Amino acid sequence: MNKQTISRRNFLGMTASFGALAALSNFSALTASAQSTGDYKALVCIFLFGGNDGHNTVVPLSGSEFSSYQTLRGGMALAPNEVLAINSNGTQYGLHYALPELQNIYNQGKMAIVANVGNLVRPTTRTDLTQVPTQLFSHADQVGQMQSGAPDGSLGTGWGGRTSDAMINSNAGSNFPPSISFNGSSLFSNGGQIQSASLQPGNDLSQYAMSVYPPAHSAARQQAQTEIVNAVSSFNLVNSANKVVSNANNLSAILQNAGNGGITTPFPSTAIGNQLKEAAKMISLRASVGINRQVFFCGLGGFDTHGAQSYTQWDLLVQISQALGAFYTATQELGVADKVTAFTASDFGRTLQPSGSGTDHGWGSHHLVVGGAVNGGSIYGAFPSMAIGASHFLDNRGILVPTTSLAQYGATLAKWFGVNDSALNSVFPVLPNFSVRDVGFML
Repeated sequence: MNKQTISRRNFLGMTASFGALAALSNFSALTASAQSTGDYKALVCIFLFGGNDGHNTVVPLSGSEFSSYQTLRGGMALAPNEVLAINSNGTQYGLHYALPELQNIYNQGKMAIVANVGNLVRPTTRTDLTQVPTQLFSHADQVGQMQSGAPDGSLGTGWGGRTSDAMINSNAGSNFPPSISFNGSSLFSNGGQIQSASLQPGNDLSQYAMSVYPPAHSAARQQAQTEIVNAVSSFNLVNSANKVVSNANNLSAILQNAGNGGITTPFPSTAIGNQLKEAAKMISLRASVGINRQVFFCGLGGFDTHGAQSYTQWDLLVQISQALGAFYTATQELGVADKVTAFTASDFGRTLQPSGSGTDHGWGSHHLVVGGAVNGGSIYGAFPSMAIGASHFLDNRGILVPTTSLAQYGATLAKWFGVNDSALNSVFPVLPNFSVRDVGFML
């Protein structure tokens, strides 16, 4: 191996800070004239890794339901002073007391709750389990299936990425990444045509190796790198790697110039707060980079609460409520609240009946949708009664059999995003198995 090859490898190694970025092979320099047409929409997935307990996220309060809930939950039940009252079509419910920001948004009519959502092959009940998703209570399998939208785990793409694929023509005038994950590489964000960019909050892709003294040495390094990445090689792999570095440099310049995107809304300094702050900054760039459709993926772990659930879930939901509340305010500040929809997803729900100080893996769970275009202030789908023997419970431990499928939930969001009805079947292969394709929570 000659000295030139070794030198080249070592020099390219100086770009290690670009490791936070993926899928830049289709990104190129943006022209100053690139402008959005104004037909802008964004979907923001907030994935609750570990399986959030929906039973304590949204609680029934009317009639005997709250008493039944308390009896079945035992020591895990929220007390009357630990629920934040909300109303849905004249029926009283309560949100976990960690969610005051989201209670406020719900009461403004800008948040909807979709009850008992889960991964389904087709409509299913306790007495009809002939077709169910594979490996139902496995974290790894269900994270993959919830992000891919395939109950058998057969797809290598995610439903967020396929939604981007379906709207690819809307971004024809821009080369800015239309699908971005702020929580590492995510299956959700990858499509067949669209590959997700993976960014770290606060990382503008600056190269540490270029910040050397004196400035002349830094300039020389930058010039050398430019010459290297612009050189044409006889090896396609080298050309592809050079293009990634070149495109990362272009994106780095945009991110550095963006600052906070003009956003003054304060965000909590938490992992999910930082991710949603970064998503808001990317949204602020929409006009200057000429992009009309974007999909974002954010995530927060720790929801696998087999023990110490009361404190753990409270702490995690506080983080979600504060971050999502700030994000919604930021979209109002940017004038795009009705063009940005954030929603939760998770591995699965948890059992109604506790196991010690925690709960075990379940199936269906309740999810939250926030945005100016949300037909909010209501609960959609069939909210389960607390009758443990009912057909919506898989067993006497209180595992919910979903009554709204992930495909129906996601298709409602994708339809709002602009995906036409015929294309929805490609985004969600099992959607034709359900008579209702739009759950109704989007305006």
